[in-house]
Amino acid sequence: MEIFVKPNFNFVDHRKLPYIICIIFIILTVVGLIRGINYGVDFRGGTLLQYHFTQEVTAEQVREVLDEFDLSASTIQRFSDNEVAIRTPQLTLDQRNQLTDTLKNQIGELKIVRNEEVGPTVGSELRRAAYLALIFSIIGILIYVGIRFELRPAVTSVLALANTGIMTLGLVALLNIEFDTTILAALLTVLGYSINDSIVVMDRIRERLNYRKREDAKTLINTSLNETLSRTIMTGTTTIIAVIILYFFGGKMLQPFALTMLMGLLFGTFSSIFVSAMLF
Repeated sequence: MEIFVKPNFNFVDHRKLPYIICIIFIILTVVGLIRGINYGVDFRGGTLLQYHFTQEVTAEQVREVLDEFDLSASTIQRFSDNEVAIRTPQLTLDQRNQLTDTLKNQIGELKIVRNEEVGPTVGSELRRAAYLALIFSIIGILIYVGIRFELRPAVTSVLALANTGIMTLGLVALLNIEFDTTILAALLTVLGYSINDSIVVMDRIRERLNYRKREDAKTLINTSLNETLSRTIMTGTTTIIAVIILYFFGGKMLQPFALTMLMGLLFGTFSSIFVSAMLF
């Protein structure tokens, strides 16, 4: 746990540069949100096709066929070695038949398990539910932390949490990453990581505040951050390494998820140090 031996970094006096960087990312976030979020099939409606093949099939094989139909934005989900579900933008009956025939010719015999249309109304309701999930998760965390600890660290931690979520969502929009249920899962995961990181720092500040009341605010914050720094770096680094490996070796389908997680982890670590701690 002691990556740094008795670290003594002056975070408070050197917070201007991180704040400048944060402002830059906030501007990029605003630009991304103004530009608009690229909603996936789950949230804007489309076609759901599920196939059961007589032999083993990989996502890469299906992706090659989808690329021929200019459907690279589609999502592929494997249920077993020979069963896949494909979510595509809205397709006509003829387009669905052509896609099915091509899959049969290039991959092998198949049986259609599901052939459904997801209307815009359903997509809109799901989009609303997704945002409600994000909002209620933040409210729930605020209530829990406020009861478990105190209201002050709860508010500062949730501010850091909101900063992490909004900035991650903004860059997802700026980079034109398709926002689907996978990205929603990444955002919710990042929120959990961020609040965990912030609470560790907040708890150390609270401990020192209770037992060393003569410390001034600057010393209190710097000492608390330095005492938890090894834990913050170790947790963040090991998680980031796992996400980077997932990005390069998890396949094309998981790259947006891994990239979103990576951005969220970096913002979460930043927020726990330079947002929640500084606002305490």
